[in-house]
Amino acid sequence: MDIEELKRNSDNKEFVMKAVSMEGKLLDYASEELKQDKDVVKMALNQDGEALEFASDKLKDDKEIVMLGIKKAPWTACYASERLKADRDVIKSSVETYGQTLYFASEDLRDDEEIVKAAVSNKGLIIKYASFRLRDNKEIATIAVQQNKDAYHFLSPRLKNDEDIKKLIE
Repeated sequence: MDIEELKRNSDNKEFVMKAVSMEGKLLDYASEELKQDKDVVKMALNQDGEALEFASDKLKDDKEIVMLGIKKAPWTACYASERLKADRDVIKSSVETYGQTLYFASEDLRDDEEIVKAAVSNKGLIIKYASFRLRDNKEIATIAVQQNKDAYHFLSPRLKNDEDIKKLIE
């Protein structure tokens, strides 16, 4: 796909649809109007979840659109609106395979045991973004340290002195 041709046709829906069906991130060259078009953005996301970066702010606040992006590229939850970064379903679907999303999650979700467990299961160090309450949760701490011994440094002082936890880092 010729980028210059795409730029010249950035407001031609049919042309842009064809382009993003071959390479989703070409959504970046679509007109602002087409970046707000749900059909165009869905086409781009079906090809490449990373195209969520180029969707309009309005569509980054559309749960269906964001979930489609996350399905293809879990880390793209970082592009979701603040409202959706506080949506349990959105964050859960991302942290289950990409724990680092906890960094972008709302404060409430950083204090959600199920969300934090899922996150530290595949990225132990991400416990540093969990609430202080959950950094003092022995079950979550155990999962995190088993996944990555360096997670120990982000545990509560109480758990850093826990004999069971200490054994995990020996």
